[in-house]
Amino acid sequence: MNNYINIKDLPSVELAVQEAISLKSDPNKYRSLGTHKTLVMLFFNASLRTRLSTEKAAKQLGMDVIVLNVTDAWQLEFDSGVIMNLDKSEHVIEAAQVISQYADILAVRAFPSLKDKNKDLSEWIINSFVTYATVPIVNMESATGHPLQALADAITIEELKTKSRPKVVLSWAPHPKALPHAVANSFIEIMQTIDVDFTITHPEGYELNPDIVKETPVIYDQEAALKDADFVYVKNWSNYKDYGKISSEDSSWMMTQEKLKTAKFMHCLPVRRNVVVEDAVMDSEQSIVIEQSNNRTYAAQVVLKKILENG
Repeated sequence: MNNYINIKDLPSVELAVQEAISLKSDPNKYRSLGTHKTLVMLFFNASLRTRLSTEKAAKQLGMDVIVLNVTDAWQLEFDSGVIMNLDKSEHVIEAAQVISQYADILAVRAFPSLKDKNKDLSEWIINSFVTYATVPIVNMESATGHPLQALADAITIEELKTKSRPKVVLSWAPHPKALPHAVANSFIEIMQTIDVDFTITHPEGYELNPDIVKETPVIYDQEAALKDADFVYVKNWSNYKDYGKISSEDSSWMMTQEKLKTAKFMHCLPVRRNVVVEDAVMDSEQSIVIEQSNNRTYAAQVVLKKILENG
């Protein structure tokens, strides 16, 4: 594997999930693989789980880690052919090549603008690093995808499922801020690759990118969608058609114990209690959000391991 930009870069999701689960029993087994190798992590946006879990994963493989909060340093220019006489002091063309000299693997995290749909869909930040860097690139969340989170989610479902083909529901939830589509997109993509009964539910008008949703069933009645669910993944996303806008803050879509019934509750975190989900769910044994966050380490570790093995 040369890069990990989206789910499709995994040769086999099923094998990656099983390998990640195996790593949990002996996380330091491949520590020699990353000896004298360096992971550089670039953050254009703040991070808690992604930063800590990816750094831990790299160190368990024996790698050294360098972290740079890019916006604390300077603003990079990404557009081509511009006259750089404003606030941007360095172009990504040079920056990506320079950073590549300090890294064996380069991981990048950058959020969308939620203003210019075409620019966000072009994945202009992470694709610039793919174009100009000379080392493998790992996506730690981009404008339209979060493949490390999705892999952790698949690991969690595989570990905790009680039937061979569980019913999994992705449910929209209200939120006071306009949020990206990345987590929802990647969760949909990975659920489409594994053996689950998968459904999406959201209010009308909150349809996601049809090129990602494809033939996955979408039900606008939340309670009907949740019937007999085994896992319920709750996530907010902003409007895709009226791009980046909040079209609804309908509090009735908040996840409650009454609606969840016996299903396991999933969320990528951070989560706004009593807005996205009520305390009774978060504090119940049905909540598996802590297990999900733990699996972020092993999702990152299996990805880094595959890239290191590829030389």
